[in-house]
Amino acid sequence: MHFEISVDIDATPETVWNLLKDVERWPEMTDSIDRVEVLDKPFGLSSRARVHQPKLPAAVWTVTAFKENETFTWESRSPGVTTTAAHDIVPNEKGVTARLTLDQKGPLAPLIGLLTGRLSRRYVTMEANGLKAKAEQ
Repeated sequence: MHFEISVDIDATPETVWNLLKDVERWPEMTDSIDRVEVLDKPFGLSSRARVHQPKLPAAVWTVTAFKENETFTWESRSPGVTTTAAHDIVPNEKGVTARLTLDQKGPLAPLIGLLTGRLSRRYVTMEANGLKAKAEQ
């Protein structure tokens, strides 16, 4: 499964980046996240975080790519599927474009996609829209 959403945000890149990388405060931006616990601080490359979401089991995500003020990617593994989520910000003439992607791979990915694909797409959309709303307020 692959899902991608981009939103234009009328805010400075620093504002958007600071909200994006402060994952423990994501529940303030979106109802798709109940709680995030950063297990390795400060949050950056190789950090792990336990993410609690409604209707899904808690998952530990590990940051696999991190470039300050631009992007971070993290990944969560469970038997038969690896889920990768990327969070990119690109400056534009009015602020930034935030692009969120979610990919699932592995032998059970097609089944997981059937079972949770609609929910996952809804959650990523909620997260993008929540980031936009929080950054623009």
